[in-house]
Amino acid sequence: MTIIAQNKKAHFDYNLFDRFEAGIELKGAEVKSIKQRKASLSDSFARIERGEVFLYGMHVNPYKQSGPFAPNPTRTRKLLLHKKEISKLQGLTTQKGYTLVPTRLYLKKGLVKIELAVAKGKMLFDKREKLRQRTVDREIKRSLKSK
Repeated sequence: MTIIAQNKKAHFDYNLFDRFEAGIELKGAEVKSIKQRKASLSDSFARIERGEVFLYGMHVNPYKQSGPFAPNPTRTRKLLLHKKEISKLQGLTTQKGYTLVPTRLYLKKGLVKIELAVAKGKMLFDKREKLRQRTVDREIKRSLKSK
């Protein structure tokens, strides 16, 4: 498994719960560009519409050799999941405050896959508390190393 892109901001902004692996419906030039690691998951999210899951905001740089036929870099892409998984995701995201956030984009056996997480947004005080806890942990490790 080769990781192409990660959404590090998602771990800071959301509490992540269940994770699902999905395929992505891509054009040929997009696959080549993703294999060259020219993709970004920042500010991307997923929605369930009409019984299908769509990914919004993922940026894939156009492949240089595709010329003028390159697709829109931020177009909406369909995610490939089983019906049971989609119904489970729909049940989880209908609860207040829950959303679908992509966390990783990777290659698995030559196929482009994306990891979706069911997430709930963190409050500002939760983020501050996490930062405080990290600084305390760092100081403790430093003091233990110096002894």
